[in-house]
Amino acid sequence: MKLRLFLGFALAFGAAPSAGAQCLLCTQDKAAGTTARKAEVPLRVEVETQLDMGRVAVGAMGGEVELDPASGARRVRGDVVDLGGFALTGTVTVRGEPGAGVRVILPASVDLESGHGRTARVTSLVTDLSAAPRLGADGRLIFRFGGRLQIAGLDDGDYRGRIPVTVEYE
Repeated sequence: MKLRLFLGFALAFGAAPSAGAQCLLCTQDKAAGTTARKAEVPLRVEVETQLDMGRVAVGAMGGEVELDPASGARRVRGDVVDLGGFALTGTVTVRGEPGAGVRVILPASVDLESGHGRTARVTSLVTDLSAAPRLGADGRLIFRFGGRLQIAGLDDGDYRGRIPVTVEYE
């Protein structure tokens, strides 16, 4: 069995710097029956650490690499061998109105591309947030997230992509 090298990659996150301000512009339509909450402080979203699945070798059958946001543990499944290196969960800091409830939205999946035109998919993006996250008394919330990278057997290279992180006031 010949293994191909899949180099580590980092995901860059496209987060709206003031996602709350964007939502305030959209709240003029209240036909959905929800009352918009006017926040005094706009939300700011900053990526502190980019998601990095580390280095793995992939066999002909392919497999997946999963990174748990709560523990930071990396698990490989299928025809994948962990080659070490640092795997890092993504870390995001949100700043806004102290004590306010927020909603964090991540996409269901994101396609990554290598420099050779091949693709890999990240699915099951999850955070370590509680069910009803709130900004702290200092107006700050820090959370981590991870996901599952699905790799086909012939896809080697350095994969990159953008994961949109949307944060809104509740």
